[in-house]
Amino acid sequence: MSKEHRPLLMRANRLLGAALVERNLVKIEDLETANDKLIELVAGEQPRQSTILGILAYDMKVLKEDEVLHHLVENDGVGLVDLRDYDVPEEVKKTLDPGACWATWSIPFDREEEFHFVATAYYLSPAVRAHWEKQLGGPILWFGTTLDAIADYLEKQAAATPAPVAGVPAAALAGKK
Repeated sequence: MSKEHRPLLMRANRLLGAALVERNLVKIEDLETANDKLIELVAGEQPRQSTILGILAYDMKVLKEDEVLHHLVENDGVGLVDLRDYDVPEEVKKTLDPGACWATWSIPFDREEEFHFVATAYYLSPAVRAHWEKQLGGPILWFGTTLDAIADYLEKQAAATPAPVAGVPAAALAGKK
């Protein structure tokens, strides 16, 4: 995680944790334990594991990710999307900031006229919503998704992106002139 995105990651996780407690989805004691684990993981530079939601759901098993998604649909009117079944337009892929996506567990995945479509596992974090509203500069249609769907998508995009070679423009590596 770059130094640029680390504050965003910490704020996104802190505010998501607070929202989960506020909505009675987790206990404050469990959140405190998860926060300690999160700090260790962030220091270890493991973006896929640097998630308070993942720690609570998969390490501590005090919350089910499905319960959070159900809560979003029922209480916030958020739709659901599985990015593994969605063909993201190239123009959207080209503008993707993987560091911000990992930090917020969110991915802009389409645009229709002035509306941006964003898939997120962190909708309950006001820091995440504020970040993407500022970045995208237009109305956003939010969709809930799983941590695995976000991580799989980002890892697939990273594998598909050619590694930079000294002195060679990225467009040349991608087979473009």
